[in-house]
Amino acid sequence: MTEPAPAGADIRITDVIAHPLSQTLAKPTVTSWGAYTDVSICLVEVRTDAGIVGVGEALARFSPKAYAELIETSLKPRLVGRNPTAIAALWQDMRRALSGRSGGMLFEAIAGVDIALWDILGKVANMPVHRLLGGMGRSEVPVYAASVNWGSDAAMEAELERYLEAGFPRIKVKMAHSVKDACRRIALLRRRAGDSVDLCVDANWAYALEEAVEVGRALTANGYFWFEEPLRPEDEDGYVELRKRCDTPLAAGESNYTLDQAMRLVQSRTLSFLQPDVARAGGISETRRMAEFAAAHDVRYAPHVGMSGIVCETASIHLAAAMPNVKAMECETDGSPFKCWLTGAAPGIERQKNGMFQVPTGPGLGIEIDWDAVKRLRVQ
Repeated sequence: MTEPAPAGADIRITDVIAHPLSQTLAKPTVTSWGAYTDVSICLVEVRTDAGIVGVGEALARFSPKAYAELIETSLKPRLVGRNPTAIAALWQDMRRALSGRSGGMLFEAIAGVDIALWDILGKVANMPVHRLLGGMGRSEVPVYAASVNWGSDAAMEAELERYLEAGFPRIKVKMAHSVKDACRRIALLRRRAGDSVDLCVDANWAYALEEAVEVGRALTANGYFWFEEPLRPEDEDGYVELRKRCDTPLAAGESNYTLDQAMRLVQSRTLSFLQPDVARAGGISETRRMAEFAAAHDVRYAPHVGMSGIVCETASIHLAAAMPNVKAMECETDGSPFKCWLTGAAPGIERQKNGMFQVPTGPGLGIEIDWDAVKRLRVQ
């Protein structure tokens, strides 16, 4: 492990390397979009002349080589030779790599670099990222099991039972068409879980407004604590109308890249829970702004980490530990190579205890990457 440099050291970025990684899931993730059998990320490595290396992650679920090329051809020239601790200035320069409105591949690519820069800053300061963010003094953060996949009654009940046996007090369930089946399964899973377990639903944009109203009634009748992404993220007017007609709190935000894209629904309190993904929403820098804006409007922060890697998960833990308004973050329960291989970590279902994750205490993100595992997962 590299010894931390003195605080304030005049270090310089010498290289930015993007590693496109891909895996075939041991068990498909099934949502209203269909079954995911393969998924990707882009791991970002930022090297410095002090020997300090930072790691980040871009969401990059598909076409990870395209993300790697964008990072190495458009972002790297703006970074090499500069001080990695000047994160705000570097972020602004990366933003100018492409013109047009914010979003898409550029911001996921920026997210990967930004997380790596915060990792470096923590190592320079010899402090964990959550303390650099201000910190709330938390040693653990709440998580929920993600997720009970959409499927047959028997399959969904069996998956729910697995999470109950693992001791999760909070569990997320995927819902899709038909509305009739969704409403029936909402009641079925509540009966199976009992009243002491918190259940929430993620629809992955499955419904039109009137359908969402009907599903929302079933959620309210069965005591679910949020209704996640019932509508397309662009349908902000639909969310406003749904909030008037649905008593179950609404959750969304994983599809947002920047604060301005979340601002309207947070400011109006249409959302009760904001769910940015740090590997999409411009990294730690922009996600922090989103979480703090939500806090200023009494909206809870719930980090999204679906089908991601260990770097995204760890950065999310640091943010959850530092933000005053955290509700709970996702705990992916499978043995994903993006998590288990890259650091030797156990699956999340084994690392959580009573629905809590421990907060890392080492400098930066507090994780060490197995670079041999990176080679095995790298897209050729």
